[in-house]
Amino acid sequence: MKRIIYASFLVLSLGACTKDLDQVSPNSIVQTNFWKTDADFLSGLAATYKVFHDVNNGYFGVRGIELSNGRGDDFFIRNDVKDLYQLSTFTNNPTTGTPGSIFTGFYTGIFRANQVIEQAGKSSLPDDAKKQYIAEAQFLRGLDYFFLAINFGSVPVITSVPVERANYFVAQSPEADVWAQAVSDLQAAAANLPATYPAAWVGRATKGAAIGMLGKAYVYQKNWAEAEKAFKQLAQANGSAQAPYTYDLVANFEDNFSKGTDNNIESLFEIQNQNVGGSQPWAGENANEALGVTTAQEFAPTEVAGWFEVSPTDKVFNEFKKEKAVGGDYDARMYTTLVWDYPNAMYYNKPFKDFKLVFGYSSLIRKYQNWHENNEGIWISDINEKVMRYADVLLLYAETLTMQGRTAEAYPLVNRIRSRAKLAPLTSGFTADQMMTEIRHQRMLEFFREGQRFYDLKRWGLLEQEIKNSDKVGKEFFVSKFAYFPIPQGELNTNPNIKQNAGW
Repeated sequence: MKRIIYASFLVLSLGACTKDLDQVSPNSIVQTNFWKTDADFLSGLAATYKVFHDVNNGYFGVRGIELSNGRGDDFFIRNDVKDLYQLSTFTNNPTTGTPGSIFTGFYTGIFRANQVIEQAGKSSLPDDAKKQYIAEAQFLRGLDYFFLAINFGSVPVITSVPVERANYFVAQSPEADVWAQAVSDLQAAAANLPATYPAAWVGRATKGAAIGMLGKAYVYQKNWAEAEKAFKQLAQANGSAQAPYTYDLVANFEDNFSKGTDNNIESLFEIQNQNVGGSQPWAGENANEALGVTTAQEFAPTEVAGWFEVSPTDKVFNEFKKEKAVGGDYDARMYTTLVWDYPNAMYYNKPFKDFKLVFGYSSLIRKYQNWHENNEGIWISDINEKVMRYADVLLLYAETLTMQGRTAEAYPLVNRIRSRAKLAPLTSGFTADQMMTEIRHQRMLEFFREGQRFYDLKRWGLLEQEIKNSDKVGKEFFVSKFAYFPIPQGELNTNPNIKQNAGW
C-alpha cells in the first residue's frame, strides 16, 4: 500500500547572512533560500511528522510506546533498561531519561510546526496551499499539546519561533491552558484540512482525524456537550459513519495491526513506518536512519530474536476471559492481542509450548508483532502505529452520551464493538453506571498495547484503585504524583522560568 514516506530532512533554525557576508551558497539551506516552494513546505512538514516515530524521542517510536503503555495495570516492563523499569514500577524521578526524551520530542515537533505555520503565513504561495500547510502543522502541534497535557500536565505553551535568547525560556502554563491550545489547534485543523488525499499522500492528517482528536480532547476535559458535537460529525446514532466520512470497523480486528492492511477504513490517523532509508533504526536524524521502528523486535521473546522487554499482566489476560463469545469461544480480539497455552497455539510459526514465560505471567503479546513471520531478527518493523481508530470514536461517543444521562443512545455504538468481537448484544435496561462499567471493560480489551489504559484510568478517577488491584510489578510504589511525569531535570537545569510539578 502506498503511504507517505517521511524524509529525514531536518528543518532547524535557518540563520540569515551578516552584512559582511551576504553571498548565499546555492548548495546551502538558509533562511534566505528556503520556505519558498511547495517542496520546501512538504519537507518541513515531513520533518514535523517524523518526530513521532523517532527511536528515542518519538511518542510512537519504541521508547514512546513503552512509556505510554508501561505504567498501565495491563503491562510490565522488565529491568533490562533502567529508565523503562523505573517508569513501569513507579520508581522514576526527574532524572529518569525516557520521559525527558519524550518531552524533548514534543517540543521538537512544536518548534517545527511553528516554523511551518509562520513561514507559510508570510510566503508567496497560493492561499489554498498556505491554508492547508498551516492546518496540517496545527494538527501536529495540537497532538503534541494533547500528549503533553496527559503526560506532564502544566507545561510551557509555545506558539512562535523564538527570535532572541530571552524568548527561549518559557514559564509553564496551567494544564487548562495546555488543553486550550490543543483544542484551538485541532479546531483550526478541522476547519481547513481536506477530508481525503490522493493515494500517494495517504498518511497525512485529514479533517476526520482532527475532528476525532478534538472530540477526544473534550472527553479528557469532561466537556461532554462539545465532545458529542465532534463525534456526531463522524458517526451516526447507529454507529455507521456520518457522511461525507466513510470510516467503518474492519471485519477482522487483526487488520488494524498488520503491515499489509495499514491505512484501512478504520484508521483516522496513524504513524507511517516503513523499512526504507538507512539500515540503522537507532541512528537518529541522518542518512543512516531507518524509517521503521524496533518496537516489535524489543517486545518479541528471545526464542525469535527478540529482547523480551515486556509482558502483558494476568489482569488483562483474565479480563479477556470474563465473557465468552457467541458459540462459547473466547472474545475474538483475544487471539489477535495475546497468545497463550491453548490447543494448537502458534507464534512465529512455532508451537506456543516452545516459548518460556520468563516473567511468570500467562501470555505473550501478539498485537503489532510480526508473529506470522519466523522471527523479528531484522530489527525494523513497518507496521504503522494507530493514533486513532474508528473504534475509539464509537466508544468515546458512547461514553459521552452515557455521561449526559442518555444511556439508551449508547447501546448501538457499544454493540458495534461487541459484534466484531463475536460477543452477544447487550441486554436492555442498563443504568449509566452499568453502561460505564461495560465501556471501561471494552476499552481495556480493545486498546491493549495502544497507549490508552493508564490515561483512561486517570480520567475516570480509577488510577490508584486499579493499579493497586492488579498483579503489576511495582504496584505498591504507586502514589498520586505518578499520575503525571515530573518536569525533566534537564529542563529545570536550563530553563530558569520553569518549576517542578506538584509532588515531585
